[in-house]
Amino acid sequence: MPIATAMAVYFIFWWLTLFTMLPIGLRTQADEDDVTLGTTPSAPHKHRMGRVFLLTTIVATIIFAIFYVVNEVLGYGVNDLPVFFPQLE
Repeated sequence: MPIATAMAVYFIFWWLTLFTMLPIGLRTQADEDDVTLGTTPSAPHKHRMGRVFLLTTIVATIIFAIFYVVNEVLGYGVNDLPVFFPQLE
């Protein structure tokens, strides 16, 4: 796999993982009973983007590593799905 393709695939995994990690552990202002005037009650209570980016990077790296091993090392691709799921044919 060329490095540009690997970087593109990793970015897609990272971006999808980011949106799945955002709500995990989120405490809203309404949950904390501390709504700042002029903001919506569903706004986050504390800024935690650094932690979210770190967790996203860790999870996306694990997902990409699994994808790389299955695709490059074991040699399985999308065309091999009928082998594992014969009812799809």
